[in-house]
Amino acid sequence: MTEPTGDLRALVEQIAKSLVDAPDQVTVTEAGNERDAVLELRVAPGDAGKVIGRQGRVARAMRGLVGAASSKTDRRVTLEIVE
Repeated sequence: MTEPTGDLRALVEQIAKSLVDAPDQVTVTEAGNERDAVLELRVAPGDAGKVIGRQGRVARAMRGLVGAASSKTDRRVTLEIVE
């Protein structure tokens, strides 16, 4: 059985890679404990604005997807975009 946050990590990574100019520099790491998890998204410095979007709309949408998908699990998963 696959880890549910592993699927969320792959989802965030795939979305971010489709948005940026340098998809090879996209990394998503997971930190946290058994109840809470934090997915940290790192992109190239020039691509941070594309992942965040105007007034944070893209970032908000990605966080909404992660929150909705994590509601099916026993863990609370949040997304942080690290610059």
